[in-house]
Amino acid sequence: MTGIDWIRAEVGQEFKPLVKPAIEKVQLVKYAGASGDFNLIHTDVETAKSVGLPGTIAHGMLSMGFLGQLCGQLAGTNGFVNRLMVRFAGMVFPEDILTCRAKVTNKDEEERTLDLEIYVEREPGKALTTGEATLKFY
Repeated sequence: MTGIDWIRAEVGQEFKPLVKPAIEKVQLVKYAGASGDFNLIHTDVETAKSVGLPGTIAHGMLSMGFLGQLCGQLAGTNGFVNRLMVRFAGMVFPEDILTCRAKVTNKDEEERTLDLEIYVEREPGKALTTGEATLKFY
């Protein structure tokens, strides 16, 4: 995986989005095991509804992980993800198909970094997870 060409990157540039397949219940169970977050609102409909949710919801950190995957792909073998921070703004449900997007907000020629605005959306214009990342290039 080569990643983006830092020299050609420009402020305002948007990259090809990462579209994830529909969230599956088995994915949530596996994520619970991997993360240690066994809160039943993520895997048991009855429990989720008992606390007022419409059904199970994905772990917030799962969508953050998707953004980390996108940033890692963008850095590729030319660099690395130096910083990643997010805010959760909406719930993700099973069967949701998520699109992860990134846009360059700053390019530091001396440090060879790109600052990115990153977000996850189910529908265009309605971000569920928003954040910032910095990619450092060699």
